[in-house]
Formats: sequence, structure tokens, C-alpha cells
Amino acid sequence: MIRLFDLKQKEVINVSDGGKYGYVADLEIDKTTGKIKSLIIPITGKMLNLFGKEEEYVIPWEEVKQIGDDLIIVDVDSKEIKNV
Repeated sequence: MIRLFDLKQKEVINVSDGGKYGYVADLEIDKTTGKIKSLIIPITGKMLNLFGKEEEYVIPWEEVKQIGDDLIIVDVDSKEIKNV
């Protein structure tokens, strides 16, 4: 079993292009089944999100390939996961 706190301590890496997305901030959970639907990772780079909308990566749980001691490995097309 793994807790959200533990997931937040692991960096998310895309195996398909080597991209580093950052750290999990939240989870999307199906309220009917109670299963995780996706990982939510904020996109950094804006000044405290004061100027503009907050953007995030939404990575479907099915794309999570492995959860290691320090990393979460995913396999996604980076153009399809950016969400505003």
C-alpha cells in the first residue's frame, strides 16, 4: 500500500522522451469505484501562479508503468497530458 504523501515525494519521469514533469500534487479519484483515475502535477515556471491560469499535467493512472523508491515512471505522449 502507498499513501499520497509517499507519491508526493517521488519525481515523475516520462520513459518515452525522458521528460521530468515534477512531483505529484494531487490525485483524481473515481468517486463511484474509489480507484485512482489520474495523477495531477502542477506545471512550474509562473511567478507563484499570480499571472495567468494555473496549468497542470494530468497523467492517466493506466500510463503509470512503475513506482520506485524515488521515481514514478510513466509512458505518455507529452502533448496529450497538459491541462489548463
